[in-house]
Amino acid sequence: MATHSDALRRRLGLTDSVVIGLGSMVGAGIFAALTPAAGAAGSWLLLALAVAALLAYCNATSSARLAARYPVSGGTYVYGRERLGAFWGYLAGWGFVAGKTASCAAMALTVGGYAWPEHSRVVAVAAVVAITAINYTGVQKSALATRIIVAAVLAVLVLVVAVGLVGSHSAATTLPDRIGPRGVLQAAGLLFFAFAGYARIATLGEEVRDPQRTIPRAIMIALGIALTVYALVAVAALEVLGSAGLAHAIDPLARVVSTAGVSGLAPVVRVGAVLAAAGSLFALILGVSRTVLAMARDRYLPGSLAAVHARFGVPHRAELAVGAVVAVIAGTFDLRAAIGFSSFTVLVYYLIANVSAATLTEDRPPRWVPLIGAAGCVIVGLSLPLVSVLTGLAVLGVGASWFAVRTHR
Repeated sequence: MATHSDALRRRLGLTDSVVIGLGSMVGAGIFAALTPAAGAAGSWLLLALAVAALLAYCNATSSARLAARYPVSGGTYVYGRERLGAFWGYLAGWGFVAGKTASCAAMALTVGGYAWPEHSRVVAVAAVVAITAINYTGVQKSALATRIIVAAVLAVLVLVVAVGLVGSHSAATTLPDRIGPRGVLQAAGLLFFAFAGYARIATLGEEVRDPQRTIPRAIMIALGIALTVYALVAVAALEVLGSAGLAHAIDPLARVVSTAGVSGLAPVVRVGAVLAAAGSLFALILGVSRTVLAMARDRYLPGSLAAVHARFGVPHRAELAVGAVVAVIAGTFDLRAAIGFSSFTVLVYYLIANVSAATLTEDRPPRWVPLIGAAGCVIVGLSLPLVSVLTGLAVLGVGASWFAVRTHR
C-alpha cells in the first residue's frame, strides 16, 4: 500500500483518461495490421475488427477492475500473483515481455516498410539500434511530443479515409470468397495488435479521480473512438485496394492514397506511419526494459539485468538485451509472424487477467465480461497462424521451465 508521501495524486478526470487511452491505442498498429488481417479475413475484415474490439473491451474492463483493487505498477504480473498464485503472475509477466518484444520488432518493420520498402529489414534494424541508443542515455518522450505524435497520426488517418472514400476504386480486387470462421478469428487476433495500449487506462487506478466509475467509462469511450477510426480506415482501404490488394501491400495506407489517384500525398502518409511506428517503438522498448528490470529484481530473470547505469540512471543492461533481441527478430522474421506471435502471448497475458478478475468478490466486472474475455483469448489465440501459436507455446514453455528451476533451487 502506498504511503502518504509516495502515493500518486488523483488528478485525472474522464477527459484526461480518454485522451491517454486514445493516445495509447491510435498508433502504428493500424498501419501494419490491416495487411495480414485482410489476407486472413478477406472481405470479412470489418467483422474481424468488431470481434477484436469486443475482446479488447472485455480485457480492458477486467484489467480496470483489477487496477482499482491493486493500484500499483506491474499490471497482470501483479494481478495474477495476488489472485491466482506466483506462477500465474510470473507467466503473465513472461508473456508480456515476450509479446511486447515481438511488438517492438513489428513496429521496427513498420518503420522500414513505410520509410524504404525495398530495404525494410535494414531500416528496421537501424531504427532499433538508434532508439536503443537514445533510451540508453535516459532521453524520454515528453508529454507534448506524445500529443504531437497522436495528433499527427489522427490527421494522417483522416486524410487516408477522405482520399480513400472519394478517390478512384477501379483497382480494387478481392480474394476468393473461401473465408470461414477461422479466417475471421485469425484476423481478429491479428487486428487485436492494433488495439494494443488500451490497458494503459487500466493502470491509472492510483491517479484517477473516482477510478471505479471513471476508468470503465474512459475505456468504453476510447475504444469506441478507436474502433470508429479503424473501421473507417478499413472501409477506405477495402474500397480502393480490395481485400486482395490490401493483403499484399507492404505499405497499405500509403498504397491507398496512391491507388486512389492522389500519389502526391503518399509521402505524407509515409511520414505519418514512420512517426507513429517510431514513437510506439520508443515507448515499447522503454516499457519492456522496465518490466525486464522488475522481473530481474525478483530473480525471475538473470539478476545482472537489474543493473542501473550510474550516470544515466537507466536499466542499461536490460535495454541492451531487449534491443539486441528486437534487432534479431526484425532482421529475421516477417511482419505477419511478429504480429501473430505478439498477439498470441499478449492474449495469454489477458487470459490470466480475465481469470483473475473473475475471482474478485468486490467491485468485480459484470460476470459475462471476464467469461467472454477469457474464452475469447483462448479461441482467438488458437486461431492465429499455426507458427505463431507453436512459437508462443514454446516460449511460454521455456518460461514455465525457468520458473520451475528457479523455485526448486
